[in-house]
Amino acid sequence: MNRQGFTLWFTGLSGSGKSTLAQYLTPVLRGRGVKVEVLDGDVVRTNLSKGLGFSKEDRDTNIRRIGFVAGLLSRNGVCAITAAISPYRNIRDEIRASMANFVEVYVEAPLEVLEDRDTKGLYKKARAGEIKNFTGISDPYEAPERAEIVVHTDRESIEESAHKVLAYLVEAGLVDATAQAVAS
Repeated sequence: MNRQGFTLWFTGLSGSGKSTLAQYLTPVLRGRGVKVEVLDGDVVRTNLSKGLGFSKEDRDTNIRRIGFVAGLLSRNGVCAITAAISPYRNIRDEIRASMANFVEVYVEAPLEVLEDRDTKGLYKKARAGEIKNFTGISDPYEAPERAEIVVHTDRESIEESAHKVLAYLVEAGLVDATAQAVAS
């Protein structure tokens, strides 16, 4: 079956669960016969956007690069999963307009919960002034106004969040409904 590609664009604050959800969904989608590539924000910054800082211009450039690669993949029948903060709504909307089958997933959790989780200690460093331009603390995060899917990682299990994403993809006709289901 020649399957159409799509971009699954995870956005949310640092520590919200974007990468965790992307990694969880990857084998689930592959189990349904979908070709998947994950474009994780941290990995892309190391390999595709090395040398960029965290100014608005550099963040926009980084997100446009991720969007460009995601667009190439999706138009060639691949599910491109992006897991990057992508803090600015206008750049996400620009990328949405540049491709077919763009699915925005807002990975939402309250800032207080994320600061409590803070597995990397980034929020603590940002609050102490050790990290400048940290999204959600000293730099803005513009939540999506029309995300196709919103998951709440502070009150949903990863299985529940993954099920929401998969149910949308099946309903939208992007993933086969008869193939293997999400393991619970």
